[in-house]
Amino acid sequence: MLNTLLRGPKGLIGSAALVALSLGAPALAQDQLSIATGGTGGVYYPMGGGLAEVINNHVEGHSATAEVTGASVENMGLIATGDADLAIGLADTVAQAYNGAGRFEGQQLSMVRGLASLYANMVHIVALEGSGITSLDDLRGKRVSIGAPGSGTEVNTAAILQANGITYDDIDEQRLNFNETADALANGDIDAGFWSVGAPTSSIMNLATTQDITIISLSEEELAAAKGAHDTFAATTLKGGTYTGVDEDKTVLGIPNVLTVSSEMSDDLAYEITKAMFENIAELQAVHPAANQTTVEFTLDATPVPLHPGALRYYEETGATIPDALRP
Repeated sequence: MLNTLLRGPKGLIGSAALVALSLGAPALAQDQLSIATGGTGGVYYPMGGGLAEVINNHVEGHSATAEVTGASVENMGLIATGDADLAIGLADTVAQAYNGAGRFEGQQLSMVRGLASLYANMVHIVALEGSGITSLDDLRGKRVSIGAPGSGTEVNTAAILQANGITYDDIDEQRLNFNETADALANGDIDAGFWSVGAPTSSIMNLATTQDITIISLSEEELAAAKGAHDTFAATTLKGGTYTGVDEDKTVLGIPNVLTVSSEMSDDLAYEITKAMFENIAELQAVHPAANQTTVEFTLDATPVPLHPGALRYYEETGATIPDALRP
């Protein structure tokens, strides 16, 4: 009986808890944190799972769990309502939430703060070889997955199409998540699909093992139009060989992904999470190579909203110069 009492879920209870038990006081409880991510076919979910493990292993008194969600837009709402403690979101969506613009017009979420910028998404426009789709303009009249409802992919897709004179009246839009989009392409139910995601991503990798795929490059004019409409977009290169059968480099749009919290999170907790992530970044990189981009420099260059004071404390300790725009 005694042995049962003294063994917790992670092994033998420590001396402080033994004292508490001997005095009749309750054992120290773990404060449970929720990390809002995205669907299982993208990068948010494994990155969130990796971050949860970092918190579980290195932030004393706290445990975390990655939650499957509809991604960026939904995640900002979860931060605002307190239903998530941390959330990953695309930079344009995070900025819209903070400023009360775009999908958040009339409902400014001024409590959103950044902890870090994790990595850059690449907007993949995927079709099957032989579909006849080789350019953005070829999407007119086609069945196109624009991303799951409430996702950053849906926000990015709308921005890219509208900036280049294509409306939803010009396509047969389908609102599918990453795995659903890959399945619909494989089954011939759609002609093309958008992913705004870190590369490589499992749903496209799996699709490319059974189908010959093509990824659409944007022209210089199309890139310029999208960047002119949304300053969080940047031109980037999807390297050839990232996916089976896609051997040439592709010019695509990139956009940062931001790890966010509420301004109501305690300074000490925000500091401890930020410190634990960067000081144990190899653990996150082992989960997904997108975390190779998770650096202090990337955070200070790419984050579109003010940083939480606790995170700022960590960055200042590193000796980094903090842009004024990132101070609350």
